[in-house]
Amino acid sequence: MRAVRYHDYGGSGVLQVDDIDRPDPADDEVLIEVAAAGVNPVDTYLIAGSYEPFTLPMIPGVDAAGEAAEVGTAVEGVSEGDAVIATGLSKDHYGACAEYVAVPDDRLAVLPAGVDLVEAGAAGVAAVTAWRALIDHAGLEPAETALIHGGSGGVGHAAVQIADAAGARVVTTAAPQYHDRLESFGADAVLDYGRDDLRDAVTAASSGGPDVILDHRLDDYLQFDADVAAHDARIVGIGENDPAIGFTNDGVARGKDLTYQFMSMFNTPRLADPLDAVAYLLGEGELEIEVAPTYDLEEVADAHEDVMADSFLGKLVVTP
Repeated sequence: MRAVRYHDYGGSGVLQVDDIDRPDPADDEVLIEVAAAGVNPVDTYLIAGSYEPFTLPMIPGVDAAGEAAEVGTAVEGVSEGDAVIATGLSKDHYGACAEYVAVPDDRLAVLPAGVDLVEAGAAGVAAVTAWRALIDHAGLEPAETALIHGGSGGVGHAAVQIADAAGARVVTTAAPQYHDRLESFGADAVLDYGRDDLRDAVTAASSGGPDVILDHRLDDYLQFDADVAAHDARIVGIGENDPAIGFTNDGVARGKDLTYQFMSMFNTPRLADPLDAVAYLLGEGELEIEVAPTYDLEEVADAHEDVMADSFLGKLVVTP
């Protein structure tokens, strides 16, 4: 089979297409014929060696969707021919930028009939991170207000829809060209993140302050979150551009009894559980993953550069 691999750590230039043997699934694995593999910023961190090193050469690609081509003898609930979605690959397991990938059964879920496989292939990291942040960690309840920073991003646009499906009022920030689309996804208020009065605008749109905040740039918004949050609010941090984050006035956070949770999707105890929820939402039409440009295997290096470049709505996808 054809697979993208890197034989050493570095930038996008280390990626190459190799001809290798098709993997045989272990007893607890499902061999997926890959229809689509999502491209995420974390993919670039992995090929750069930013995480604990693993065996090289390695295949990138955290997310996958496709058809189950072969099912391990110990796997239950999956049959050959089923459409499946998977995530959590390429950190400690070969990734999805290949024609086939063998996936442990605790990292995949069966998709309902009719779900688009390219859309599902883009969903994994984005939708599971959003689900874990809003539902598992923050415990978002109906009628609460959620502030989603960066609503046009991969996680952001999934989070807007998940919060809406949970019955929350959704406030999000994005560049003006994405406002209409985010409103169609269920956002009640979409604010230009560049406006000078953003604090006041968030407070007004959330009727005094959001109950839950999803923050993808803690170095920019950690203090902002404390300033705008409602009393007893829950703030979940999923990333930053600069790891040197800090409050300029932590008394605001203490005065409101705020709760902070910093998370990584890779710490999920069993990825199949949130993937089941994501698969259900995709099947019910409650979650739509916006697919930006698609790439073939020879273009994966371009995809890795583009995912870190200018803003775009939704997710980039590799279609082997």
